[in-house]
Amino acid sequence: MVEKNEKLNEEPVPEESASEEAGLEQALAEEKKKSEEYLNSWKRTQADFINFKRRAEQDRLEFSKFACAGAFTAILPVLDDLQRAIAAIPPDVADKDWAKGVKLLEKKFLSTLEMQGVKPILALGLQFDPNFHEGIRQDKGPEGVVVQELQKGYTLNGKLLRASKVSVGTGEGEDEARKPG
Repeated sequence: MVEKNEKLNEEPVPEESASEEAGLEQALAEEKKKSEEYLNSWKRTQADFINFKRRAEQDRLEFSKFACAGAFTAILPVLDDLQRAIAAIPPDVADKDWAKGVKLLEKKFLSTLEMQGVKPILALGLQFDPNFHEGIRQDKGPEGVVVQELQKGYTLNGKLLRASKVSVGTGEGEDEARKPG
């Protein structure tokens, strides 16, 4: 019997089983290809999800940075009024304790805003920048240069909160200003 089995093993494989084997190999190759496609798709989905999480975190941080913008915008007119009141203090009473207290209050107000990311925009004497300055009128002075600041502007964490309202030089009177007096 052992000899018969050995002879059976030595016999050539029938064509039917060879084509069946080829079909199985082809099916296996197709399944491997599908498997690779699924793996690649999964990797892309995982990368998309990681990117989504990163963007969501950035958006959350950005939102928290600027969530108080409305409150700061509402407070700025109060600061403007305080600064106008300080500017209107007559020189003969500027050394009184109450006047010094009001000036100290302004400094504290400004430092508190600065700690929250609110900073004043520099304008006077600089080139007009439409990103930070709102031109209200034109006056004599160097062309394109801010010659007067009518209302202070502010940024919040580097983004515009309120534009500076300014008067811009027309270039008229520039020659007179350069002549030695």
